Amino acid sequence: MLFHTRSIQDTLKALKVNASTGLSTKEAQKRQQEYGKNQLEAKKGKSILSRFLSQFKDFMIIVLIAAAVVSFFISLLKGHADYIDPIIIFAIIFLNAILGVIQEEKAEKSLEALKKMSAPTAEVLRDSKRITLPSTELVPGDIIYLETGHYIPADARLITSINLRVDESALTGESHPVEKDANVILKENTMLGDRKNLVPATGVITFGRGIAVVTAIGMGTEVGTIARMIMEDETPETPLQKRLEKTGKALGIAALGICIAIFLLGTLQGRELFDMFMTSVSLAVAAIPEGLPRVV
Repeated sequence: MLFHTRSIQDTLKALKVNASTGLSTKEAQKRQQEYGKNQLEAKKGKSILSRFLSQFKDFMIIVLIAAAVVSFFISLLKGHADYIDPIIIFAIIFLNAILGVIQEEKAEKSLEALKKMSAPTAEVLRDSKRITLPSTELVPGDIIYLETGHYIPADARLITSINLRVDESALTGESHPVEKDANVILKENTMLGDRKNLVPATGVITFGRGIAVVTAIGMGTEVGTIARMIMEDETPETPLQKRLEKTGKALGIAALGICIAIFLLGTLQGRELFDMFMTSVSLAVAAIPEGLPRVV
């Protein structure tokens, strides 16, 4: 529901709450059963081993592994095991995999960072009384009090605002505190950073005070949307990543094609099969940019 397009009275009506009395304890308990706790969800992370193995799914990495294995076994058949080339190739591949795991670990920790930004308590109006509650117990429709220095515990629509300014940099990237106004009604397509009648979870009150009604909690908040994106198994690829993936496959296929052509030409010239095969494998390893997957 786009609460920035609604008046204060329409918002209170939609959330079925009286601004002067707040929710009753019974109604708040009922809503908590319906909406759950006001906290970001977490999922069980992948094990280090599964993350490590997932780094070997790239087409170019598979080609490199195949080249290393084949070259080693061919050298065994010839009676002299060649360890140097396979060791170098595998060293590069394993280094790439380790760097990939480290990057994924950093992404996982970003979700923990979002959780730490949540307010531990909130000033709430319940049963006509102003009380302090753990922020996890907030529900949509709760009337909350905002004062200088407070962390905003949930997404909310302002009811009153007195010289209110909010630091929303963690969510919008805006470097300066945003001045808020409870009385404005905005258009539907107003950008998140310009919604002056709303205050987002994880925001910080830098000046002034106000009263607001909670419109969304937990994973339903704007920061909850970010947390859900972080938790998704399948992270959407950027257009650049998609183009580079196609480029990588094209490079791999082209390198294999050239290697086959070199092998056939050498064979037609009467050169030794083993020498030509090792030359082709070396060419494949040299032609494929094994660092590209990590760069992407």
